[in-house]
Amino acid sequence: MDCSVAQCLEVVGEWWSMLIIRDIFMGVTRFEDFQRRLGISRNILRDRLNSLVNTGVLVRVPYSEHPPRDDYKLTQKGRDLWPILTTMRQWGDTYAAPSGPPIELTHTWCGKTTHVEMVCDECGERVTSRDVKAVVGPGRDRKTLLPSKG
Repeated sequence: MDCSVAQCLEVVGEWWSMLIIRDIFMGVTRFEDFQRRLGISRNILRDRLNSLVNTGVLVRVPYSEHPPRDDYKLTQKGRDLWPILTTMRQWGDTYAAPSGPPIELTHTWCGKTTHVEMVCDECGERVTSRDVKAVVGPGRDRKTLLPSKG
């Protein structure tokens, strides 16, 4: 499908994949720790980790030869998922956490709670869905975007 959202979901749209990535951002790097924290079956965890490595989101870093064991670290492609994961958490805090956020992220420099918001690249103004329109991008053939006449 010629859609960036669909392509992103192809890589990280599966439930366990985003929870693994969340845990890596929280400092978890080892198979046994993922398995214990998530309660995920070993074969599914292995499949998800392999998929995330194969798509370039994670990289394996050996920490033991006998037995062979790896840490899992985020690549730049994986680190770039931070705002997506944070936005998902913010949505969950607002609409699915009746007792309030289970965690809050604070800025280490000033100690205040942080959040993600969209801003215009040019003027820095905060942007909502009402403030933008979709236009043809450089990766899209105009003929496939516009409705046919007739």
